[in-house]
Amino acid sequence: MTHVIGVDLGGTKTAAGVVSESGEVLMSGTIPTLNRTGGEAILDATAALVSGLVERAADAGLTASGVGVGSAGVIDAAAGTVVSATDAILGWTGTKLVAGLSARVGLPVRAVNDVHAHALGEAWLGAAAGTDSSLMVAFGTGVGGSFVLNGSPLLGHRFVGGHVGHFASPYAVVDGNPLPCVCGGFGHVEAVASGPAIHAAYLRFGGPAPEAADTRGVFAIAQGNHRTVSGVAATAGAAPGAVVAARAAVGLGAKAAGQALGGLINILDPEVVVVSGGLADAGELWWKPMETALRQELLAPLASVPVVRATLGNTAAIVGAAKLVLK
Repeated sequence: MTHVIGVDLGGTKTAAGVVSESGEVLMSGTIPTLNRTGGEAILDATAALVSGLVERAADAGLTASGVGVGSAGVIDAAAGTVVSATDAILGWTGTKLVAGLSARVGLPVRAVNDVHAHALGEAWLGAAAGTDSSLMVAFGTGVGGSFVLNGSPLLGHRFVGGHVGHFASPYAVVDGNPLPCVCGGFGHVEAVASGPAIHAAYLRFGGPAPEAADTRGVFAIAQGNHRTVSGVAATAGAAPGAVVAARAAVGLGAKAAGQALGGLINILDPEVVVVSGGLADAGELWWKPMETALRQELLAPLASVPVVRATLGNTAAIVGAAKLVLK
């Protein structure tokens, strides 16, 4: 039986696993991504992680025949290079990912963007298994997506396909001015529907900063799970303004996410829609208004399109990256 190494190389951590032909992750490991040390240092650390798994597989009588990588950044899947990346990984742009990793580990390597790998995993064995086409969109620190058609993610002519967080949203406006986006543009979906955008909206709506230091804090207040520093008072003890601001911020982000998803469904007509990321896992407070806004946007023939949560969790990108090599 064939076995390969799947790698999920993100901005803060890099996870990898030994994956069987059937998609089972047999053993795995995780390291911090050396995101301030440059591309060569990241390749060195990733190669060490992969080599360690190859050795562990050999000890178990298994031979790894290749490596698939889902990496942060825009990845030229043909040349195997990092076309561009954000400052989350300094010095990553221009890195010869495939050639550099292959030379270090002595195995053939293939690579795509990490969200494409995530979507491919869900299309193979997760929430979209058995479908011919699926749209997966992840809402978390950023907003990204991938359209998988007949087992292959749609990468685009310049490998930028899937950047669904970077088109205009009517919700990404304050007092007539479009909100700035991390990409350098303005008024984009990510500027209003990402996790950090929800926290920013909470502060904009007058929510006191000490009550919610981050997006998780906003959801805790909105869901009634807030505790003060003393650990005594519950949500009722939180400032009333905090509760109002938190629920308004979550609602705004959810509606913006749903409206954007609905528009994408109208364009792509996928068999199934998979929603992933930290916000998708945050509960009904986000999911219900998101799906309501989504369905209000749909054209009539699309009214019954299935919209489901991702199911593979942290292994999705590892499994999807492995599939690049297994097929």
